[in-house]
Amino acid sequence: MRMIEDFGGEGEVSFQRQGVAGLITLHRPEALNALTYVMLLAIEKALRAWENDRDIERVIIVGQGRAFSAGGDIVEIYKAGRAGNPPFGFFADEYRTNAYIERYSKPIVSMYDGIVMGGGAGISVHGSHRVFSENAGFAMPEVGIGFFPDVGGSYFLPRLPGEYGLYMALTGRRVGWGDALKTGLATQAVAASDFTNAVEALSNSGAT
Repeated sequence: MRMIEDFGGEGEVSFQRQGVAGLITLHRPEALNALTYVMLLAIEKALRAWENDRDIERVIIVGQGRAFSAGGDIVEIYKAGRAGNPPFGFFADEYRTNAYIERYSKPIVSMYDGIVMGGGAGISVHGSHRVFSENAGFAMPEVGIGFFPDVGGSYFLPRLPGEYGLYMALTGRRVGWGDALKTGLATQAVAASDFTNAVEALSNSGAT
């Protein structure tokens, strides 16, 4: 059974109650599902509602097109700054939401079938499960312009085994499913051709 729920997002993110799961789908494929402020607030609202809903056992996050999410919408941020309205609230709420995801009481399963960068990592890497396909590419590209790894990168990167997190923070290298599984960035791997079936299975299976 599927039921659409309205938590906002202006059509750029959708929310469905699907079986025992709350399904969040990012709907900006033309912008590689870059997160806007409106999308971020809607996602947080959904998470808070579903955390207190006994019928929801887990949350699944997917992205449309060839990206999970390429990060925050830099164009939106740039325009706001040029207009004299720097989006300080966006960054404050983004970090607060990332921290909330890290301590969320239910499993959050993020399905990586494409690009995962910046803010896309923020709304997913702090969750309990990260499923990579062979198409996934995880990176913190902001270091390429001299910025520190944000959205909690300075928290999770040092916790990767060895010096791999430091390596990623210094180089911004894109990581595929092999390295991701070895370092713990990925908790599972599923072929892209099986992603739809995996989401269905996660939605319709009871608590484990």
